[in-house]
Amino acid sequence: MFDKILIANRGEIACRVARTARRMGIRTVAVYSDADADALHVAACDEAWRLGPAAPRESYLNGDAIIAIARKTGAPGVHPGYGFLSENAAFATACAAAGLVFVGPPPAAIAAMGSKAAAKRIMGDAGVPLVPGYHGDDQDPVRLANEAARIGFPVLIKATAGGGGKGMKIVESADAFAAALASAQREAKAAFGDERVLLEKYLSAPRHIEIQVFADGHGNAVTLFERDCSVQRRHQKVLEEAPAPAMEARHRRAMGEAALAAAKAIGYVGAGTVEFIAADSFARDGTFYFMEMNTRLQVEHPVTEMITGLDLVEWQLRVAAGEPLPRRQDELAIDGHAIEARIYAEDPGRGFLPSIGTLAHLRAPAAQAGVRVDTGVRAGDEISPYYDPMIAKLVVHGDDRAAALRRLAEALAGCEIVGVATNVAFLQRVVAHAAFASGRVDTGLIARHHDALFPAPAPTPADAILAAALAEVQGLVRARAAAAAAAGDPGSPWHAVDPWWPNSALHAIALSFADADLRHDVAVRRDGAGWRMLHEGRDVRALVRERDGRLVITADGAEFVATVVAHGEERHVFLAGAHWRLQRVDRLAHAGEDDSHGGHLMAPMSGTVVAVLVRAGDVVERGTPLLVLEAMKMEHTIVAPAPGTVVAVNYAAGERVREGADLVDIDGE
Repeated sequence: MFDKILIANRGEIACRVARTARRMGIRTVAVYSDADADALHVAACDEAWRLGPAAPRESYLNGDAIIAIARKTGAPGVHPGYGFLSENAAFATACAAAGLVFVGPPPAAIAAMGSKAAAKRIMGDAGVPLVPGYHGDDQDPVRLANEAARIGFPVLIKATAGGGGKGMKIVESADAFAAALASAQREAKAAFGDERVLLEKYLSAPRHIEIQVFADGHGNAVTLFERDCSVQRRHQKVLEEAPAPAMEARHRRAMGEAALAAAKAIGYVGAGTVEFIAADSFARDGTFYFMEMNTRLQVEHPVTEMITGLDLVEWQLRVAAGEPLPRRQDELAIDGHAIEARIYAEDPGRGFLPSIGTLAHLRAPAAQAGVRVDTGVRAGDEISPYYDPMIAKLVVHGDDRAAALRRLAEALAGCEIVGVATNVAFLQRVVAHAAFASGRVDTGLIARHHDALFPAPAPTPADAILAAALAEVQGLVRARAAAAAAAGDPGSPWHAVDPWWPNSALHAIALSFADADLRHDVAVRRDGAGWRMLHEGRDVRALVRERDGRLVITADGAEFVATVVAHGEERHVFLAGAHWRLQRVDRLAHAGEDDSHGGHLMAPMSGTVVAVLVRAGDVVERGTPLLVLEAMKMEHTIVAPAPGTVVAVNYAAGERVREGADLVDIDGE
């Protein structure tokens, strides 16, 4: 067994690998970019070495630098995690040439599955069922357009070297094919350094089911059963679970046999995942097709660990060290049900655009049996534009799916995050939706139930307003107490928080909060040991105490618990599993100012301009594409909100912009 390994990754997966290594008595070496110098994975390892600047190509994708650090530190093994260099055959080969053990499959197996087109040909030869498509080497746009017409629309364009939804486009008609192809190729080039694509018939509402396989160097191979990853947005997974809902034993057996055939066809060793698309008729006849094989550990591997009681990273390390698989197939069984929710810094209400910023407040759900939180960040860390915006993976386990769902709902209600937009509330709605709760999952679930999953904002409840007001006065009490302690005259009445509040006819503390277009005025004054609060005609007597950073409030005899976080002028209230955002209003500030941006198209997030599609003087219609931004390795097209004439284009292709930057000016007259 290794005495030391280098973890060639960052964030959550680097922390997760380090945790298993520490349990096994293996020392760990972290590598980091300039953006990650103070990151959690650096603190989680025994030693850490700088790789380079923040950009991945100059740091986490710099295989030569990683190998040099491994040799300097005497680490005989390199664990690549997932993403970055985990499926890079050249890097695996270079590790071997340097005398290092790559904790993953042989380079030949990575290369065989690295090209989706080549992988499909190999799988076809091995008898694994394939989706109708084009997997050829001829990448001429005319040839690709002709192949798309032959397959029949809708068609899916996929990067041959890709994953994670990058370089993937759904094309509904021949007229849209050329633009979609160009966009997919740009994304593929940026994310993987390879612009080649393949084409497949697009199945509108399939299930995405994958099989976890494991093989050793002694000829043994097993499956650790399946995961259902059907709930997706932008072709990226949102919720994953194991086992798959309504999976019959005969279908599990057939899919497992196909997955093992795929692994054996390429001489696989280590952890891998064979992904399948299950057709609409899967529940009836078990029809499924090979999609791709991921030659690494998957993001969603914890759900497999939860239902098997195994540590997949430990298995990886043992197999890489030359040991046989720890168990045979007949020694493996499914215990209960597990679900993983990916918590991202993104805004579901704006098309899941990534959100960049500092995590001003971060609280995970209370620790309990059956709840696991894998994260690579802590309060005060930054979600940067350079890397995937995942904050954490929330994984739960229950005796059955219903129990796991209840536990997941409770755990999501305990998540508190301030500083960036998140998908927590969206995940809560998905988990509570009847379609997901009943196990009727497929890749079209989110789109099909869009209205229910993206409702209009609800009004802020009165208890949240009262909690925000109580937090303000509690802050005043603490501030006055500190001032009194530091003053020469601590008994001065000027240090009291009492009814004689300046500029208040009610002799009360006057507070105002804004919620979208609504304003909430609250008057607060002392009432014995508590407070009396007037809000929208409601006269409330409240007692408040603090417990573990939360407010325990008793209002009119009813008790509730809330967390209130001040972030600039924002007040974030976490109450009864919901997150409410309020703006603290200065009553003396000028009101009614016009804050519109007129005809200025603002950047919805920080990123890089990769294509400018218009120029000054162009006449555009509503929906006309203006330019394309790339952030988090995904492209986002900025379109005209209304007809008009382009007055100015303020950035060129290749330039970086920050959120809110004035990209394009349009005269709508």
